[in-house]
Amino acid sequence: MKPTFIPALHRRLKRYFEETPSPVAHFMKVRTFDPFRVLVATILSARTRDQTTTLAAERLFQVIRSLNDLQKLPLKQLETLIYPVGFYKTKARMLKQLPAAVITLTGGTLPDTVEELIKLPGVGRKTANLVVTEAFDGDGICVDIHVHRISNRLGLLNTNTPEKTEVALREILPRTYWKTWNRYLVAFGQTLCLPRTPRCGTCPIHSYCRRVGVARKNG
Repeated sequence: MKPTFIPALHRRLKRYFEETPSPVAHFMKVRTFDPFRVLVATILSARTRDQTTTLAAERLFQVIRSLNDLQKLPLKQLETLIYPVGFYKTKARMLKQLPAAVITLTGGTLPDTVEELIKLPGVGRKTANLVVTEAFDGDGICVDIHVHRISNRLGLLNTNTPEKTEVALREILPRTYWKTWNRYLVAFGQTLCLPRTPRCGTCPIHSYCRRVGVARKNG
């Protein structure tokens, strides 16, 4: 796919996102755009379906609203609240370390840059980029499995890791689309452009897609 098609592609993905219910859209409503909620919810979401993470986040945010609340919450109760997210015991430990780590790093204010965020426990580039874009309205490209898979399936780039996908997208994606590229492709990947059986016959961006790696019967 030619990079010149990106604006038209983005418009169609935006329309699809707005018209089609998706797990990620529900998840966004639960975590809101509050920096604390975005950070905690995104840490919970690693290797976990959005449906599961959303329920866990709803339970947790009924109990905690700040780093101070998180610091006071007993580890066992935290584990119970976030179960059954993937690696819930590890994530509970990471979250318990978060308040002290933020104090050490910034004096108690959540950092707003990728470079500082990745110094916090449980925070990788994906999480950091999402926090920067969703919570602080900054420029970042959050690359998860959906963004990585679909960007390559489209033929927009040819990369073999999410990290390389982020670098490649920064080169070809207009900055105005950085903040929304993740949410649109995640919703698209959850509901239509599935990993093994993409529904190409009803795809609104079919004409732009090279369908790299897609079996002929789905094309």
